[in-house]
Amino acid sequence: MIIDENLLLENGAVYEDYPAKEIIYEMGSVPHYYFQIVKGTVELNNYHEDGKEFTLNILSEGQSFGESLLFANKNYPMNAIAKTDCIILKLPKSNFLYMLSTNRELMFTIFRHLSDRLFDKYVMLFNNSSTDPMSKIKSLMDYYKDSSLKQNPYSYPVPLTRQQIANLTGLRVETVIRTIKKMAQEKILKLDGRTIFY
Repeated sequence: MIIDENLLLENGAVYEDYPAKEIIYEMGSVPHYYFQIVKGTVELNNYHEDGKEFTLNILSEGQSFGESLLFANKNYPMNAIAKTDCIILKLPKSNFLYMLSTNRELMFTIFRHLSDRLFDKYVMLFNNSSTDPMSKIKSLMDYYKDSSLKQNPYSYPVPLTRQQIANLTGLRVETVIRTIKKMAQEKILKLDGRTIFY
């Protein structure tokens, strides 16, 4: 989902720089902004009691995050961390809600976007319940490729490290490495050095 930058700026959004590893918001904090990535990569995550990281999503240029919580009186259930140096447009919650209330077409676009995200989460949740690592990894790659313009076989460079794939699927990184090699042998994907083409 991308809202035109000029529209966001007209409604009071500001550009903010976040260096790599900086926290954009923390789990438990109150949602006050609509965030849209202009440049960089943002990870949404949280941690188990044993300190193990669980990655919920990895987002990049043109994607938004945190907007679903602007419609509820709930705190963030996850952290948002700049994985790379980022430029992010931030629009205050009150401005965001006013912008939607005065632009019916944009409001329905946001609702469709949230509905698509919810659908994707249901599919991912189901596939992550599988005991087959290949199903989990294939589902994750389908999810990322579906939001890309590159739909031909082996045309999409997967923007995830093996560790990130492990964090997103709940698999061990060693299992991810073995499974990706097997998927390459079965011609489900291609490897070029460390890059996965799907």
